[in-house]
Amino acid sequence: MRRLFLILAPYAWLLVFFLIPFAIVLKIALSDYAISIPPYTPVLDLSAGWDGFKSFLSALDFENFTFLAEDALYYTAYLSSLKIAIISTFLTLLVGYPIAYGMAQAPDEWRPTLMMLVILPFWTSFLIRVYSWMSILSNEGFLNQLLMWTGLTDSSIQILNTNTAVYIGIVYTYLPFMVLPIYSALEKLDGSLIEAAEDLGCSRIQAFWLVTFPLSRPGVIAGSFLVFIPALGEFVIPSLLGGSSTLMIGKVLFEEFFNNRDWPVASAVAVVLLLILIIPIVLFQRNEQKQREADQ
Repeated sequence: MRRLFLILAPYAWLLVFFLIPFAIVLKIALSDYAISIPPYTPVLDLSAGWDGFKSFLSALDFENFTFLAEDALYYTAYLSSLKIAIISTFLTLLVGYPIAYGMAQAPDEWRPTLMMLVILPFWTSFLIRVYSWMSILSNEGFLNQLLMWTGLTDSSIQILNTNTAVYIGIVYTYLPFMVLPIYSALEKLDGSLIEAAEDLGCSRIQAFWLVTFPLSRPGVIAGSFLVFIPALGEFVIPSLLGGSSTLMIGKVLFEEFFNNRDWPVASAVAVVLLLILIIPIVLFQRNEQKQREADQ
């Protein structure tokens, strides 16, 4: 019974917090828009039993999904979100890997302190941290003042309300999700392998690329997925730091739900976004399974 409970617990969690909400959103996505409260007319009537299900199948259409394919706004938003998420993940990796490597090479007594410094931003509200970046990146903000003080620019430059600000916000926000998996992989690295590579004639740089980086690849893959998946559907950062030219599917989804009040189309947008996210989620789970099998 204990084993059965342990198996059923995660499936019950997925059923309550994923499958049922997804079914509700899919039902709304297959509904028709209406000026009412809520603003849609359900096509599927569960109270009618089997007759209601047969009428649902006869009236079933995918006009909301077809509308997404026909309107350039939506697939442009998906492509823009993919682009921003991929670039942000790459930039986060460039910043996070040296930090994780430095933590792994630090003395043992310093590692808990360094770990705490990485996790420390989570002690502050996410919204407050994003708002603070608005003041830092503004034309009169700290970053522009620093650039002018160092002589790199003669006048303030436009950073806020651009894609650059979105990249900065995403990298800062999701940096711990990249650092911690890589640090976990590097911490378990056997230092004698590096010494053996150097004894065989490798320089430190060659030993890093031939030994250290390949062995840390599981952490890199895990960190990249943990950054890419939430960044793809990000809404707060592009809304506060990005301008009107920053098009991401999270902003489009919010506008369809709360501004246009078109719940069927918004639900269709959410369903497609989830289907896109299933691919990296499945790849991430397979990578985690392979890593567990390798550890065993």
